[in-house]
Amino acid sequence: DTIVPIHVLKKAEDMHVSELFGNGPKYGAPLLSALFPRSFVDPNRSVSDIDRELLMEAWPEPLHPSEKARLGHGLIWRICPPNHQMYDRRLSVNEVKARIESYWQPYHRVLEDCLDQVVMQFGMVWHLNCHSMPSSNSPSIYDASNSRWVDFVLGDRDGTTCDHEFTTVVSSTLQEFGYRVRINDPYKGMEIVKRFGKPVRGRNSLQIEINRALYINEETLELTDNYKILKTHISQLIEIIGEYTLSCLRGKAAE
Repeated sequence: DTIVPIHVLKKAEDMHVSELFGNGPKYGAPLLSALFPRSFVDPNRSVSDIDRELLMEAWPEPLHPSEKARLGHGLIWRICPPNHQMYDRRLSVNEVKARIESYWQPYHRVLEDCLDQVVMQFGMVWHLNCHSMPSSNSPSIYDASNSRWVDFVLGDRDGTTCDHEFTTVVSSTLQEFGYRVRINDPYKGMEIVKRFGKPVRGRNSLQIEINRALYINEETLELTDNYKILKTHISQLIEIIGEYTLSCLRGKAAE
């Protein structure tokens, strides 16, 4: 029952990201896609990252709202960019808990089970947490020295959620395709890579943000002619990651 106009709300979605990575299963990579918008409940936020201003009553457990929550983009959004109020009322504890139990928890449970199964079978896992970022109103992803927008931002929380070599493989591959890539600037990675990335245990998790202007008209939300090119490059990236992971597993087996 949001009061945000639908065309504004859709601009906050990670539009077509699951399709861009849709060839993953062809290369043996399981693909998990959330079927609910992050503005409704964001799986990339902690369940304690709740904006107190959004609540009708006191939350029964301790809360740890982040800076994102203060800006209205916590577990459940209070603000839709650029400055639209999501609701004309406050939400009850029961409403918020229902979203957590019916959407956040099942998503994390399936993801955790998937990663566990891969680790059980191979001893290691390499996970990409895929998102899109707007180019408009985001000066932080504009490179003035190069007079162009940054195309991809990779986040490994300063090297804590995946092996450095994995980040380098993804970054160098994208750069070879001609894209401008940054690492941990301005997006370091949020709850998902923080929760599931444990490189010392062979669990590598890397967040990847794609500039929407690469494949979509951000005003009309229509796909551009570059969409097919970008999807081809991402498919090639997945294939290269697959080759890299196989080499890592062979190296481990030879030890």
